[in-house]
Amino acid sequence: MPTVLLLNGPNLNLLGSREPEIYGSTNLTDIEEQVSSALRERKIEFEAYQSNSEGELIDWLHKQRDADFLLLNPGALTHTSVGLRDAVLAIDIPFLEIHLSNVHQREEFRHHSYFSDIAIGVLVGLELKVICLRLSLLQIILSKNQYLHPMTDSQ
Repeated sequence: MPTVLLLNGPNLNLLGSREPEIYGSTNLTDIEEQVSSALRERKIEFEAYQSNSEGELIDWLHKQRDADFLLLNPGALTHTSVGLRDAVLAIDIPFLEIHLSNVHQREEFRHHSYFSDIAIGVLVGLELKVICLRLSLLQIILSKNQYLHPMTDSQ
């Protein structure tokens, strides 16, 4: 049975109460439960983790090498973390970069990502609707066994 990971970075534990006009009103626990339920229906194992500490996120990823796919919302680390990027590359798991807000409609510093060039795709905006999109896309990817690393695809 395939295993999908959901990794959420700093401040995402505050979803539902932090700037709901930007991130929506759904909290992280509800998001994780919705993702878990949808994946369970598809007979896919699921594990989620959130931390406000970059080192804890990296340590958790290092223990997940046997997973099949990663849904990654690095939060603010999107724009700053070479260390987390290197950890994602080191575990060599295909992943989608996801953001509940549309980072391109926000401050200029949020427009750069250390992850988008190594991800198989990037989903931004749409708040909670992004969950449905990423699960549908994930089902397609897993059903076709498209575990392709984007760096090797283009070579």
